[in-house]
Amino acid sequence: MGKHGAEHIVWDWNGTLFHDNDAIIGATNAAFAELGLEPITMEQYRALYCVPVPKFYERLLGRLPTDAEWEVMDATFHRYYAEHRVRCGLTEGAIELLAEWQSAGRSQSILSMYVHDELVPLVRGFGIETHFIRVDGRTGPSGGSKAEHMVRHLAALAGVEPGRTVVIGDAADDVVAARHVGARAVLYTGGSHSRASLEEAGVPVVDSLGEAVAVAEELAA
Repeated sequence: MGKHGAEHIVWDWNGTLFHDNDAIIGATNAAFAELGLEPITMEQYRALYCVPVPKFYERLLGRLPTDAEWEVMDATFHRYYAEHRVRCGLTEGAIELLAEWQSAGRSQSILSMYVHDELVPLVRGFGIETHFIRVDGRTGPSGGSKAEHMVRHLAALAGVEPGRTVVIGDAADDVVAARHVGARAVLYTGGSHSRASLEEAGVPVVDSLGEAVAVAEELAA
């Protein structure tokens, strides 16, 4: 899978390879309903969403949720999401791009904040697991940043150099995680953030995964 020192992509999953916007907004509104909050639109979500997630809820509540509120909202979100993700599919062009990157002798992996034990069978179910040298989901409590997980992820990838690694994701937190380990990043507009908010991160912003891979190839060369 990819020679030593070759270009490497770390893919985000939710909102990047996996086009799950409908399930995400539905689960978010189900969680909001637990606190009596009004539902929000996808446009509002993309304008306000941020990581860590409790800060996102603070923007809507005007305060951070209590520990008890967070536990209820988090559990509701994941229960709803698990029920509705089955209607979601891979982002357009993803399968072809993954195959082309691998066939060119380059390597790729997935690092997601989606719970690991749910992520792995989901990736396997789409028949794309063999394209990746590693698939890591979140272990431990939800609500944190991807940066600490990225350190462990890259450390587990033999022969992958941070300087030739590009993170492709749909959130500013992907940029933070990339910079934390000395990698580069490209942001895709099809997921959880608006283009305007993504452009504030100071990295290339693209409207398709094809563009993202093309930019990643230049950055990692």
